[in-house]
Amino acid sequence: MMVEGTTNSVYLDVLRLFAHGTWSDYKRISGHLPQLVPEQILKLKQLTVLTLAETNKVLPYDQLMKELDVTNVRELEDFLINECMYAGIVRGKLDQLRRCFEVQFAAGRDLRPGQLGSMIQTLSNWLATSDNLLLSIQEKIKWADSMSDLDKKHRKEVEDRVEEVKKSLSLKADIDFRGHEEIYSEPGGVMDYEEDRSRPKRRRHPIP
Repeated sequence: MMVEGTTNSVYLDVLRLFAHGTWSDYKRISGHLPQLVPEQILKLKQLTVLTLAETNKVLPYDQLMKELDVTNVRELEDFLINECMYAGIVRGKLDQLRRCFEVQFAAGRDLRPGQLGSMIQTLSNWLATSDNLLLSIQEKIKWADSMSDLDKKHRKEVEDRVEEVKKSLSLKADIDFRGHEEIYSEPGGVMDYEEDRSRPKRRRHPIP
């Protein structure tokens, strides 16, 4: 870049620092950088928390106090709550018993030099995983459709069988009914027999 090696290169270093650096990075090279104002220091410390959260979702208090130049737990927790969580750059849980900050969400930062290749590889892996997942879902949909067709076919066979049984029973009942009609309508059949039974019997007188 045109400003490299010039008197203005220090401002490029500051720009890089706020793009992907940390408070520790600033302290290490602060001798040849402009002095930061309090607002800039606060911003860089906030960005430091984001950088730490990129690689670890459980941040020990001791590590945070060292990276942020904080001397006690109360000051650290106030900073995390008031300057980070209330600002919306991170969400998480303060675990005083385990002395750590459990990160649930953290805003992203600019990529560091050399991170682009890793980011491309990560996206490629994600794309391959998504393709495999999509293929698996499509196969499950096809299987579900085939099972649905088999179920419909089986249901149709059962319904047809039920209809056949109904027709068979109806035909048998009709035949039995007609058979009974013929029996009742024949001379000397059941009706005549019933009539004979209903007539009074003649009493026989004993022979003297």
